[in-house]
Amino acid sequence: MSGQTEGPGRLRVIVADDQAAVREPLAAVLGLAEDIDVVAAAADGGEVLAAVAAGPVDVVLMDLRMPVMDGIETTRRLSEEHPEVAVVVLTTFADDESILGALGAGARGYLTKNAGRQDITRAIRAAGAGQSVLDREVQDRLLATARAKASPTPDGPAPQPLPADLTPREREVLTLIGQGLSNRGIAEKLFISEATVKTHINNLFAKTHIRDRADAVRRAIGAGLA
Repeated sequence: MSGQTEGPGRLRVIVADDQAAVREPLAAVLGLAEDIDVVAAAADGGEVLAAVAAGPVDVVLMDLRMPVMDGIETTRRLSEEHPEVAVVVLTTFADDESILGALGAGARGYLTKNAGRQDITRAIRAAGAGQSVLDREVQDRLLATARAKASPTPDGPAPQPLPADLTPREREVLTLIGQGLSNRGIAEKLFISEATVKTHINNLFAKTHIRDRADAVRRAIGAGLA
């Protein structure tokens, strides 16, 4: 659909939204990126699954409110049947139920429709590289929810200990993730490169068995770091 020739290193993307007035311009704009090929546009979850089955596909940019099969159920199906395909949610909804439902179903990124083109393309590239990107508004909601659940009470849970082999730098990175900072924000805060931040995050996730950035936020709060 992008009008460009697919090549190595290019991300094959499906744009899913039930509104043609949103779906078609978004597909056209993303298709202008030098490293993105929009291989299909879908109006519902059934069309997404059919397009992925016809593949290959790297990333699905997913609306949540769609007929036939909504974005959360479609994400869950993709996680089970096509785990190699990353999902980035793009929606007008930023309520707890939508955010936690999508991330719990396996979405790797979550943006609101206030996001600009650069934010969307950055999230698609991050998802294609196995990283998570959350809109700032989404991060704030997630942090507030996690803090509310983890707030200590006289009978509440004690802080959850972290593995003893975490380095001071890895613990520092986890603290900053818990505060809602992006990789770039962490790099600026610690005066290191984003590549170094990614290395610390990979090591941190491996040692703690953290699944994704949302899980890292929960672990940081549970450990009393955020």
